[in-house]
Amino acid sequence: MTPAHLKAYLNALVVHHLQISTMLWGLPGIGKSSIVAQIAQDQDLDLVDLRLSQLAPTDLRGLPVAEAGISRWYPPEFLPQTGRGILFLDELNMAPPALQGVAQQLILDRKVGSYSLPEGWFVWAAGNRKEDRSAVFDMPTPLANRFLHLQVEPDFESFKSYAIAEEIHEQIVAFLAYRPGLLHKIDPQQPAWPSPRSWEMASTLHRVGLDIAPAVGAGAAAEFTAFLSLYESLVDLSPILSGHGQGIGFPKEPSTRYATTIGLALRAQDAVEAYNAYTWMVSVAGTEWVHLFIQDLFQQMRIKGKIGQLAVLVRKDPKLEQFMEGFLDLAGST
Repeated sequence: MTPAHLKAYLNALVVHHLQISTMLWGLPGIGKSSIVAQIAQDQDLDLVDLRLSQLAPTDLRGLPVAEAGISRWYPPEFLPQTGRGILFLDELNMAPPALQGVAQQLILDRKVGSYSLPEGWFVWAAGNRKEDRSAVFDMPTPLANRFLHLQVEPDFESFKSYAIAEEIHEQIVAFLAYRPGLLHKIDPQQPAWPSPRSWEMASTLHRVGLDIAPAVGAGAAAEFTAFLSLYESLVDLSPILSGHGQGIGFPKEPSTRYATTIGLALRAQDAVEAYNAYTWMVSVAGTEWVHLFIQDLFQQMRIKGKIGQLAVLVRKDPKLEQFMEGFLDLAGST
């Protein structure tokens, strides 16, 4: 499933109070941990994020302390005692078998030693697969059988939605729209390679003028640098956003079209600029490019709280409203 589908599935588990232990499988850097953190925030849940590969069995079970001639296990302070939340056991299958055995009791019985997980907590875990060139241990069959297993794969549309919401640099979003194959591409010969996680780091570097190769690798960085040369020849988008785009044509080269389309969607600061850009796109671009633009523009306006104002403006123009209805019909059928 895509990251967007994964988020929807996990949200449904929370909404319906299905406290079934759940294991997330996927490539390194794909965003499994980030999705869990987003759900905790959206659902107003506490989050305890444990990297099991960094713990010893006694770290999870606690330490024995003598009391009245018998040993009592004192649980670690990081395990939740009250409230509602998600106990997230990340890097589960990177943990050695002895620790996985302790975790199995927590996953199956919601308790370990003298500790019991409060009723309002979900137990989710994540790990990488052997075929992803990760240093992992085999998960014992009894442990694996305690989980729901959700496989997640890279998906540019899911990443783009996240990138717009998190204000990842426009040029990186436009580049990956043109070269979605570079969203996630493991290079076993290099320490740095492109993934959703490393592109987010690259955005931070690019925003302050630093080379992004240390984040995504030399190959992806070289392609991105070549793509940036397109921005030097990109038409000035300001007149379009201000409603003076008459006479400005839609670019012919595909990479420049992606740059223009995404640039307009992300630079629109209010409903009027969005409406002006929408009007220009409908007048100069093909249907597929208008639909791509609408998708990104609507998300941007929702984030800014301007979608209602944009809808009012669009409904005044029958041609624009027709495009919007066509887009909604297309989105509803996919």
